[in-house]
Amino acid sequence: MIQRVYEQASKSTLLDKVIVATDDERIFREVKSFGGEVMMTSAEHQSGTDRCAESAKNLALRADDVVINIQGDEPFIDPIQIDHLCKCFDNEQVELATLVKSFYAAEEILNPNTIKVVCDKAGYALYFSRSVIPFNRDHQGLQPDLNSHLRHIGIYGYRTATLFEVAALPPSFLELTEKLEQLRWLENGYKIMTARSEHESWSIDTPEELEKVKQHFRSS
Repeated sequence: MIQRVYEQASKSTLLDKVIVATDDERIFREVKSFGGEVMMTSAEHQSGTDRCAESAKNLALRADDVVINIQGDEPFIDPIQIDHLCKCFDNEQVELATLVKSFYAAEEILNPNTIKVVCDKAGYALYFSRSVIPFNRDHQGLQPDLNSHLRHIGIYGYRTATLFEVAALPPSFLELTEKLEQLRWLENGYKIMTARSEHESWSIDTPEELEKVKQHFRSS
C-alpha cells in the first residue's frame, strides 16, 4: 500500500519532491527496497501534520513553500487530485487546503469513519464531523440529493510558515471530541480552503475497509 501511494504521488506534475516520513523501521526498509526517498522522524508525533512539520524543518524549506500531506492510507489517490490541491495555493491568501467530494452512496454518509464537511460559498471549510452534516430534519438527517453532502478526502496542503504554526498549537476541545486534527486549526481561527474532486478514492483505515475494497475490485 505504501509503495502504491508513493508511486501515485510521484506522478503528480506539480510536486518537486516526494518523501515518505515515518517512525517505523519496517516502513523505512520497505521504501528503501523499492527505491523511494524516506526520512525517519520522531515517534512522539500525534498527527501527520506534526510529522510533516519535522520533515519541513529537516529540509529547510522556505516560509512560502507548500507542503502536501498525502497519508499512507490513500492507495487510490489520483495524481490529478494532488495537482488540484496544489493549485489552491495559486491564490496567495490560501494558507491551508484540503479536498472534498460528493458521496456516492447514502450508507457512507452514516459511517463515522467517513468524515463529512460543510463549506461556505467561497469554498472555505466551516466544519468537519464524523456525524451527518448538514442534518436535514425533514429527510431523517439526509438530504434527498447526495450532492448536498460532502466527504472529506484526507490530503492536506500547508504553506510552510502556517504548517509550523498549526503544529505548535495545543490540542483543542473540538479536535479531542471528534478526533479530527483539522478542527484544531478551525477552532484557532485558521481558514481551510477546499477543492472539489470528482475522483473516487478509498482510504483504508480498518481491516473491514480493506476487505470492502478487495470485494469492489473482484466484482468490477
